[in-house]
Amino acid sequence: MIVDEAVLFENLNFSYPDGHIALRNVNLRIRDGEKVALVGPNGAGKSTLLLHFNGILMGDGRMRIYGNDLKNGNLRKIRSLVGLVFQNPDDQLFSPTVFEDVAFGPIYQGLSEDEVKKQVEQALESVHMKDYAQRVSYHLSIGEKKRISIATVLSMNPKILVLDEPSAGLDPRSRRSLIHLLSELPQTLIAATHDLALVRELLPRTIIMNGGKIIADGRTSDLLQNTTLLLENGLEPL
Repeated sequence: MIVDEAVLFENLNFSYPDGHIALRNVNLRIRDGEKVALVGPNGAGKSTLLLHFNGILMGDGRMRIYGNDLKNGNLRKIRSLVGLVFQNPDDQLFSPTVFEDVAFGPIYQGLSEDEVKKQVEQALESVHMKDYAQRVSYHLSIGEKKRISIATVLSMNPKILVLDEPSAGLDPRSRRSLIHLLSELPQTLIAATHDLALVRELLPRTIIMNGGKIIADGRTSDLLQNTTLLLENGLEPL
């Protein structure tokens, strides 16, 4: 194993209970600190693959996160390493206040009250929302909710941040603010998105998926110039 290898998937296959094959022989290595985009048409397998990073789904094949085998006995460890941010922030925000939402993870980790408070403060500071601790998440804008959703994950100090359609539903100002925020974070970053402009600006490596397979994997600057490749895989060139 490479010392700084964050993710290793080898020959990963996954089918849903209805028989639909969602992932076909996926082989993927991501190094610590890389910023990676997953792109492709709807139904390509991107979201299914994302759910494998922290064991919500587990297909057949070899899966390791920072050297830890992804299996039932390791899920607590894996989920401390991988933070998953869903497309819809309302799927992650359910507590009466922002503080309680962001504190949920550290409390689950068994941290003391002082440690929980410290983790929450640091997470909110990281997303530039430190003054929102006592706000009601339900009343926030979609852009603010996205930031708080990211904070709920950062409060557990993950080494990998996985995002599903991070810019979906954002107005131009909120989208620009989110890109700036994500560029500041030190974590290994993996984002499934249709926003190729965000990919070009934020994520130096791009993986194109289609039909549950990895079709191409390389430098974003190269792949986004390949008009034929993009069109063949349901992507609109910039």
